[in-house]
Order: sequence, then structure tokens, then C-alpha cells
Amino acid sequence: MSFSLPDLPYAYDALAPHISKETLTFHHTKHHQTYVTNLNNLIHDTPQASLSLEEVITQSHHKKEGGIFNNAAQVWNHTFYWKSMTPRGGGSPTGAIAARIDAELGGYSAFQEAFTKAASTQFGSGWVWLIEDQGRLAITKTGNADLPLVHGQKALLTCDVWEHAYYLDFQNRRPDYVSVFLDYLVNWDFANKNLNQ
Repeated sequence: MSFSLPDLPYAYDALAPHISKETLTFHHTKHHQTYVTNLNNLIHDTPQASLSLEEVITQSHHKKEGGIFNNAAQVWNHTFYWKSMTPRGGGSPTGAIAARIDAELGGYSAFQEAFTKAASTQFGSGWVWLIEDQGRLAITKTGNADLPLVHGQKALLTCDVWEHAYYLDFQNRRPDYVSVFLDYLVNWDFANKNLNQ
């Protein structure tokens, strides 16, 4: 079995003007595709080729197989990131996630501030996440390809803070990109779905 690049859940121009068609096309067809290609090359003709992506991630993390882990995790992270955004998204959450953010994170404004701070202070490349950890919501950040899955946490949504995710549109203004992500793009329906799984 080999992994393939999943389609985006929307058109390349669907997130404009917040994230440009150029950024989304480059990010998906170049960066995400490269991780898929590298992973397939690394696990070709090995027992890992028959595993699910999550199993490859878990096993390679446990065995400290850095190349396999990094590429497998980045395939998963990017697929999750695309679903964490939606055209005409953003703004205050609704549904169960809204109630949980109010009860456990001090409300949406406090969440927004903490999420933006985590994203802005992630040194170098990485991700910022809304997670459920031991039954409580939390905001966390991970470097490079690291992800909540290998820490026993449930990912609810993520924002990619690798420079290639935003540099064409925002240059070095990462906080502005994160603000746009929260105000116009974040997919609270996806977060609610993950919360209920």
C-alpha cells in the first residue's frame, strides 16, 4: 500500500483573500506532496507499507525512526490543517466546543489570546493546537513534525506556523496570519466533530 496526497476540502482559491491561491497551491502540491512522496519511498517494501498512517507515525516515533516519523507526521498534520480551515469560517465557536472553551479556557477572548501567543512564540517551524488532554481542553505547540497523537492527546484543530504556510501572504508577520486564521478561516464544525469522536 502507498499513501497518496489527499484532495483539499475546497478549491485552491477558496480561502482568498485571507490565504492566496498561490500559497495554497504551493503548500499543497509541493510541500504536502513531498512529504507523501518521501514517506512512500522510505517505507516501500517494508512491513510499514501495510500499516495505517497513524500506525506508521506511532511505530516510527517509538522506534526513533526520524525520517519516517517526520514525513508521516507531516502528511497527517497537513491533512488535519486543511480541515481545520473552511471558507467563511472563523470567529467565535459554536456548539459543544464553545461551551468547553468558556468553561475550561476562560472564554473565547482568552482562548484567542493564548492561541495567538502560542503560535507567535513557537521558535522556528511547528504547529499550534487546540487539544483535549486527559478530558480537558488545552492549547499546545509542537516543533517541526511533532503532533499530539504521540503524546496521548486528541487534536481538535491546528494552525501551521511553518513559514511556507504564510510567508508569501504575510512575510514575517506570523501574528497577523494567526489572527486571520482565527477571524476568517478556523473551522469550528471540524473541531466539534473531533471533540465528539
